[in-house]
Amino acid sequence: MKTKEYKNNITEGVIWKQLLLFFFPLLFGTFFQQLYNTVDAVVVGQFVGKEALAEVGGASAMVINIFVGFFVGISSGATVTISQFFGGGRMREVRESIHTAVALSVTAGLGIMVIGLVSAPVLLSVMKTPPETMEGSILYLRIYFCGMVGNLIYNMGSGVLRAMGDSKRPLYFLIASCLVNVVLDIVLVAAAGLGVAGVAIATILSQAFSAVLVCITLLRFPEEYRLQPRNIRFHGWVLKRIIAIGIPAGFQSLMYSLSNALIQTNVNSFGTDTVAAWTAYSKIDALFWMVVSAFGISITTFVGQNYGAGLYQRVRKGVRQCFLITALFTLVLNVMIFSFGHLLFRLFTKDTAVIEIGIMMIRFLVPAFMTYICIEIYSGALRGMGDSLIPMLITCGGICGLRVVWLFIVVPKWNSMKTVMASYPITWVITSILFLIYYSWYTKKHDIR
Repeated sequence: MKTKEYKNNITEGVIWKQLLLFFFPLLFGTFFQQLYNTVDAVVVGQFVGKEALAEVGGASAMVINIFVGFFVGISSGATVTISQFFGGGRMREVRESIHTAVALSVTAGLGIMVIGLVSAPVLLSVMKTPPETMEGSILYLRIYFCGMVGNLIYNMGSGVLRAMGDSKRPLYFLIASCLVNVVLDIVLVAAAGLGVAGVAIATILSQAFSAVLVCITLLRFPEEYRLQPRNIRFHGWVLKRIIAIGIPAGFQSLMYSLSNALIQTNVNSFGTDTVAAWTAYSKIDALFWMVVSAFGISITTFVGQNYGAGLYQRVRKGVRQCFLITALFTLVLNVMIFSFGHLLFRLFTKDTAVIEIGIMMIRFLVPAFMTYICIEIYSGALRGMGDSLIPMLITCGGICGLRVVWLFIVVPKWNSMKTVMASYPITWVITSILFLIYYSWYTKKHDIR
């Protein structure tokens, strides 16, 4: 296989077209990634009950996001590093970065698996998981953590492919593994009656399948940067670079997850119906997060390669166009979810009390989605330029810090679900303003125009 097969047009051509060509495979990839948990929720909600729906979502989902989100943040350091080397034609550095990234995935996967198996009951207890869902939640988490190595290898491997401009194959792998997950869910839950255990087993097997597919691709790379198992190890200088860029992003994701876990703790105090509604709502609003996340990854890779190639004017234009396109997509999604959310809720449950609470959540939060765009696009662009520390500080202070203050000071005085949910739009608006100011200052200081 020749090197030219891996070349891309991210550093040339019409910017908005290149962004969309990169975006759509990412969007569908993110969709199928999300479909793992959504299918799990639909199957258990329909075939087991609302308690099982709360067990595979709710606190369990928050715990998973804490660990996986932290690693995915760190892996963004590898994506940025490889995209800059690849854009600059530095293939030896690309090769060493790939082997270091895979070594990091395996090591982190084993570590998270052990920590997760031991800490699951404690974390669920701290988050005030309802007693009637505690046993099932622990079982689900422990099985899920057993598949963590495959999960992280896929996430890192797909990041490597995207760094080189290939967003299609990660999509193909996810489609295949998601189909496996659907089939296994039906067999293990609907047919065999294994409940949440069946859902967890189906998920880790399908994630392992996607990891195998991405590894086969890396093994078939051009020889100058092909993955060779015997050479999988840490290259110190590469690891330092990945960590320098990735740790702030990982810490940012961790703070996000912890603040969301604190919100989940407050949600849990309102009972099983509210937990089930919040679980279903999180699957519905994932439509927005899929879109904005895909654009965030797109602009990070776009900026990384163009910045590495010294095309600074193209960087600025790309960020502006990406912002406008993201706003348009968000507006369309707002209208769709707000109009048809009640129908989407019925996919997860027939319980009228749960549906009523869920519709209230949609009407309160969906109109605020537009206020988040600045955060994702500008932080992604800044990471592409190698600046991840200040974006992390802005996010942690503007979103996570303020959210914690809100939950500890405001919520106890006006203890309602709407007061808890208000922490989202308030912190989004403040953080977006901070990002707008910092991005403008950064690009002027570094003469990126």
